[in-house]
Amino acid sequence: QVQLVESGGGLVQPGGSLRLSCAASRSFFSIYTMGWYRQAPGKQRELVAVITGGGTTTYSDSVKGRFTISRDNAKNTVYLQMNSLKPEDTAVYYCNAKNAVTGIGSWGQGTQVTVSS
Repeated sequence: QVQLVESGGGLVQPGGSLRLSCAASRSFFSIYTMGWYRQAPGKQRELVAVITGGGTTTYSDSVKGRFTISRDNAKNTVYLQMNSLKPEDTAVYYCNAKNAVTGIGSWGQGTQVTVSS
């Protein structure tokens, strides 16, 4: 099982930017499909963005054009660059790693993102 540690959350004003990072403990990082999910108070956890080992990306409609997911396989790290942040982006953001071979997934502990003036 892979261990994931997120960082980079915080408080930002509307229109601002943040970059989240998620460091994975395992080698062979490139076989994992990595994703960012978020959960706002009183709501279900939802997909934000996913990137495969080969670099194919998928975004939710709510963040398309504002957020960018990327990965550095040499550093076992995935990033989420968030621009033009809105109050509705406020949530706990979770990193997920899914082994593309076994289908087994792991979650990070989450990092809080608050967008408020």
